[in-house]
Amino acid sequence: MTQFIIAHDVGTSGNKAVLVDTAGAVRATAFAPYPIHYPRPDWAEQEPEDWWNAAAATTRQIMAQAAVSPSDILCVVHATQMLGIVPMGRDGRPLRRAIIWLDGRASEQATRIMRKFLGPRVFAALAGAEIGGKDGIAKLLWLKENEPQVYDGMACFLDVNGYLTYRASGRMVFEWSCASAFGFDLKKKDWLRFIFQYVGLDLSKFPPLVRAIDQVGTLTAAAAQDCGLLEGTPVFGGGGDAQGAAVGSGAVEEGEGHISLGTSGWVGVVTRQTPTGRHGVAAIQAVDPDKAFLFSEMETAGACLKWIADEFYRHEQADPNIPNVYALMDQDVETIPPGSDYLVFTPWMYGERSPVADTWVRSTFFNMSADHSREHLLRAVYEGVAYNLRWMLEIVEDKFGFPLPLLRVIGGGARGWPWMQIIADVTGRRVETVAQPQEAGAVGIALAAGVGLGLYPDFRSLKDIVRVERTFEPQVDHRPVYDVLYAAYRRLYSSLRRLYRDVNEVRFRI
Repeated sequence: MTQFIIAHDVGTSGNKAVLVDTAGAVRATAFAPYPIHYPRPDWAEQEPEDWWNAAAATTRQIMAQAAVSPSDILCVVHATQMLGIVPMGRDGRPLRRAIIWLDGRASEQATRIMRKFLGPRVFAALAGAEIGGKDGIAKLLWLKENEPQVYDGMACFLDVNGYLTYRASGRMVFEWSCASAFGFDLKKKDWLRFIFQYVGLDLSKFPPLVRAIDQVGTLTAAAAQDCGLLEGTPVFGGGGDAQGAAVGSGAVEEGEGHISLGTSGWVGVVTRQTPTGRHGVAAIQAVDPDKAFLFSEMETAGACLKWIADEFYRHEQADPNIPNVYALMDQDVETIPPGSDYLVFTPWMYGERSPVADTWVRSTFFNMSADHSREHLLRAVYEGVAYNLRWMLEIVEDKFGFPLPLLRVIGGGARGWPWMQIIADVTGRRVETVAQPQEAGAVGIALAAGVGLGLYPDFRSLKDIVRVERTFEPQVDHRPVYDVLYAAYRRLYSSLRRLYRDVNEVRFRI
């Protein structure tokens, strides 16, 4: 008899429920959106109840789609956006809307925190990375200083994963990989208590920690009724969306790397080492309790393709005879030679985290002439993201010592095979795409729960569960032009960064 795990991929725009069987195959999916609230510039909040309502509704939908009995569900687990803060009152209810990862209100607090530790470098050596206004420790301090009635009144704070786990099981806990986005000792597997105390945060407001592979509890009667499942169904610890996706990529052995291409993009590596984050690369906890996760994130990857689709392919998107504009764009890309006739695009549409941490930098088309067409601009966008990924990969290799000759690619971008070939050519690495790459986060966290259930002996065994769909080898004859343009790409940032700041400081002040 086939049995299943229900995994939720809880993003910023909505929740996707995925029904995963014990062989790692996706049997059903359902999506429910929810809004983001922007009460002030640079603030971003969500209603925690919206997350739960979306999770409950999509659970019922996938159960109906697959005609599965609730008795066939082995467990429920969540992979979620990280860095959310939900202040929980002593009555078990949120005291305010959640402050989500996108919120940047705490820049002043972040600066003061690092100053207390004699600057960003010292702080990064202690905490694993520098922090900014979007980071959890700074937002908690902001809450204490600006909403003391909320801070003093909260029994503890939860993140998105913790809140959904609480609504499912009735237990308030914080999972390791999610905790590492706030401040987590990779060696001791504990909160960075000294740092929290030193900056003035109350340790009693930090929940107990659990692992991704731990059964936290079981579905309460109320949760089971909401979801259409059986009371007593196991609930597992879950984890961060990026760390869950790392498992879903199948790159789970020591030093193996993957790329994710969604709206944003990242390069990730799992390791038994406990490195210190630097050079725009964070070192956080993996969902595998025995490993850390090196995480280098770029702000806009697939978002760049969406931009050019929206601005240059409007008529095609409106044409009912063109069901998939991105498939058409993939065809157009292949009509242009590698290097886009020496046109270069920088994919820094909303500033950048890695390979350069710069909020002022923006996108640029460099070396454009009257000979360039819409299709040249399109291919340059594909290639620009690949140049940025190559820079990130070189940092991981050169600064952290992890050679990455092979890369698994997940996310919606992995469905575009011309883009995969471009990434292989630009980076000079073999690229492998996995089956159902858009579901990698949910599949990965489901497989992690499977380890906890004893379905799989360990995380290493999951490599055989995740199926590779297609392989792309770098074409050596394309390497010379890409090496020239990649060198130019690197120089564009150093040449223009002051100008970007000068212009955007005035722009945002106005």
